[in-house]
Amino acid sequence: MIKMLYSNRLQYLRERTGLTQAQAGLLIKLDSGTYCHYEKEELIIPIKHLNTIANYFNVSLDYLFEFTNMSSYKSSKKKINKVLSGERLRNLRKENKITQDKLAKILNVSRSTIAEYERGTNLIATPFLYTICKKYNISADYLLGKIDSPKYLN
Repeated sequence: MIKMLYSNRLQYLRERTGLTQAQAGLLIKLDSGTYCHYEKEELIIPIKHLNTIANYFNVSLDYLFEFTNMSSYKSSKKKINKVLSGERLRNLRKENKITQDKLAKILNVSRSTIAEYERGTNLIATPFLYTICKKYNISADYLLGKIDSPKYLN
């Protein structure tokens, strides 16, 4: 399993605000046991839940992933835009001159999964989003349509 490092920030934010794991789980409509597994990265938290948590604590996904120490971006949107995310993934892939097949091999998924992401049919799964962002130094918030800049991470 890919270690995505969001567990450190999830625990820090939860403890800073005095929430229990049970209370944090209620934020995303989960029981405390499931939230506990997410916080420890024993289970991968779906990006929609990670986004709910980011919005609650007013932080960026990039901050949760420890891509940056800047906690939030100006003009950040609350919702993830699947269609824009697909367009941005396709553009990133083309900028880097890689085919859907090659990206699928990098992520160990089928080409049709990449095609579904690019069409905006499905939201990019958390571990694949993390891998793409790390490999291509791109902002998760940008890739998901939450911000328009910065595109690339420092």
